[in-house]
Amino acid sequence: MNSQISSNKSRLQEGNQSAVFTFVFLGFSEYPKLQVPLFLVFLTIYTISVLENLDMILIIRINPKLHTPMYFFLSHLSFVDFCYTTTIAPKLLDLLIVEDRSMSFKGCIAQFFFGCTCVITQTFILAVMAYDRFVAVCNPLLYTVAMLRRLCALLVAGSYIWGGFCSSTLTYFLLALSYCGSGIINHFCCEYSAIISASCSDSSISQLACLVICMFNEVCSLMIILTSYVVIVIAVIKIPSKGGLRKAFSTCGSHLAAICFCHGVILLLYCVLKSKSSLLLVKFATVFYSMVIPMLNPLIYSLRNKDVKETLRKLVHLKVLSHS
Repeated sequence: MNSQISSNKSRLQEGNQSAVFTFVFLGFSEYPKLQVPLFLVFLTIYTISVLENLDMILIIRINPKLHTPMYFFLSHLSFVDFCYTTTIAPKLLDLLIVEDRSMSFKGCIAQFFFGCTCVITQTFILAVMAYDRFVAVCNPLLYTVAMLRRLCALLVAGSYIWGGFCSSTLTYFLLALSYCGSGIINHFCCEYSAIISASCSDSSISQLACLVICMFNEVCSLMIILTSYVVIVIAVIKIPSKGGLRKAFSTCGSHLAAICFCHGVILLLYCVLKSKSSLLLVKFATVFYSMVIPMLNPLIYSLRNKDVKETLRKLVHLKVLSHS
């Protein structure tokens, strides 16, 4: 690692800082005896996450019963989860088994851009799904009319476009900075504040831009979610039968669990874990957000759905027959 740091310094002295700058990630290097166990655990989680999300997309695609707005949104949530965990996990696994802990400047910026796009898109897809649940519970008779396929496509496209726009804006501010020093990042991925810590120019405008964009996205998505569920709760209270009450809660339960996981970790990372003493917790919280949540989402949405489980059984049965 010392040779990587000295290499950075010598190259920076030659000029053209950003073009030759290399980041060096510490990852979990402070625990050398845990490198192999962590690699095996994270590899298992990553593999399960990828298989689950791809299977969920396939199941929704091949089962006509799942061609509904809710599962249309869920298929895109699975796609975003797959993209996000694939953006973060390979480098983390690489850091645990390879001595070379470096990443090029362009590679780091690319990882940040795609990771940031996925995170923002995910939060707004969850908000769109909350609106979908609101329509399903409060206006069940008008549900198919209100949630037309074209509207669903526009809502999802808007989430992707907005995620890309916000990510492009933040990436622009990162590219406007100059980078110098050893380039050491006490993390395993290219997170905004970690990249800025390697900058040798005034980053106050970049930090302000990040704060404004993050606060705006979090507040807007949470407002959509909270407003939708407040109206849902009011509507549910008015339902006279216990069966209707149970059905309403079962319809929204899985989505509420996904929201709690997603926004809970975001608030934990950016509002609670700020001190240097909590860097290890930040790393594990990031692992949870980037790998564990994408693994849990398909399970949360499929455990109580008979159509999903039945389609999965048929797929497994077909695979067994094809190998026999």
